[in-house]
Amino acid sequence: MGEFTIEITPSLINQLLDDGQKSKRRTRTKTKASQRSQPKIDQKQISDDSGKEKGATGTAWPVQPPLFLPVPPPVYPTTSELDAIKSIVRESEMVVEKLRKQEESMVQEVTQKAKDLHEKEFKIPEPKPMPCLAENDALMSCYKENSNDLMKCAQLAMHFADCARRVRQLVGSADK
Repeated sequence: MGEFTIEITPSLINQLLDDGQKSKRRTRTKTKASQRSQPKIDQKQISDDSGKEKGATGTAWPVQPPLFLPVPPPVYPTTSELDAIKSIVRESEMVVEKLRKQEESMVQEVTQKAKDLHEKEFKIPEPKPMPCLAENDALMSCYKENSNDLMKCAQLAMHFADCARRVRQLVGSADK
């Protein structure tokens, strides 16, 4: 089936109007129809439209778009095309499923690594009590009370020194 278009022009409209009427009325109707179909154009517009086709009066004919556009007949896919499309859809679904599984495994892996990092996170250890704290406190209070005669605190200073020596020995033996 071939494609075609119909262009409706003012002359076609006049011809169709004239066919149904008498010859006497034809001239009057023709005049009225031609006056209605021609737009009023001032002299300035005529000089601007010099490249357009001019009618008998010197005015440019209005360009009328076609009233309808041709519609091509529908194109139906063949069986082989449908099979190819179905095959592509199946392959796409398989790829999507594969990606979904891959995403799930990656989410599990990232979650596990996050848990591991959280467990290995540096935590401040509980502070150990300062060794020889009692000896140190006793020596400091003695120094405050006897600031003029520090020799009174000599015995407490020796106890503190002995305690510190013992702690150093324990720490040194633990490193070996």
